[in-house]
Amino acid sequence: MSRIGIIGGSGLYQIDGLQKQKWVSIHTPFGDPSDELLTGVYGRREVVFLPRHGRGHRILPGELNHRANIWAMKSLGVKWIVSVSAVGSLQAKYKPCDIVLIDQFFDRTKKSGEHTFFGRGIVAHVSFAQPICEELRRIVLSSARDLKARVHDGGTYVNMEGPAFSTRAESLANHNAGFAVIGMTNLGEAKCAREAQIAYATMAMVTDYDCWKEDEDHVTVEMVIANLNKNAALAKNIVRHVISHLLPDLSCSCHNALSSAIMTDPKFWPAKTKKEIGLLLKMDRPS
Repeated sequence: MSRIGIIGGSGLYQIDGLQKQKWVSIHTPFGDPSDELLTGVYGRREVVFLPRHGRGHRILPGELNHRANIWAMKSLGVKWIVSVSAVGSLQAKYKPCDIVLIDQFFDRTKKSGEHTFFGRGIVAHVSFAQPICEELRRIVLSSARDLKARVHDGGTYVNMEGPAFSTRAESLANHNAGFAVIGMTNLGEAKCAREAQIAYATMAMVTDYDCWKEDEDHVTVEMVIANLNKNAALAKNIVRHVISHLLPDLSCSCHNALSSAIMTDPKFWPAKTKKEIGLLLKMDRPS
């Protein structure tokens, strides 16, 4: 049976209700993930949880090793990942403590080389026009609505690097472009998950209005933490609902993302690179 992965962002460092809990240490060809991964069972489903910033919130967004985090999830049999992430709102309709189930990304990072498993002699280009798994996103949307959350269907997530929050000029530019929310973490995860043939969806939890909205107080850590605490219980409830409603035999195109993506003839694959990403090159199908 395929496992469900949960990546918890700021404010979400554990999943309540897991049975048979075990913290597992995984070492990957790309370095260590953010922390040990917590395996367990919820209902009849096997779950793997990773605190994105490490227990105790020790890792900056720009320090995250997305390849190691996703490789570790893949090595434990994860086929679905729900990412819970704190974001700033770029539009008035997305209020603090709302949830935005994004369907697009806009990249304002400079780390593309760290957001792919390929290179070093093996070239691949995955389809990324629809960067979020729509099948999984719809399940999360249905769960949020069932639990009466203030949830928005769709929107673009701007991925900045941080760790400082936006300048007003940057925030206004993103607001005027019509983007929905801004964060510092999810694009790298989504790209690596697609290459790993894992279905991925983001549950963006709004903590503040960034700084474009001049009639609001400037974003502060205290403000973010206060709203994170309000969001955490709801996020956990939605995650548990998703786990219960994600059918074990469900499949999607994300699980076949490499089927026509690799350009390099296998006879030219360098042995070292082939060994590093051998877990991905199996191009297995969901169980």
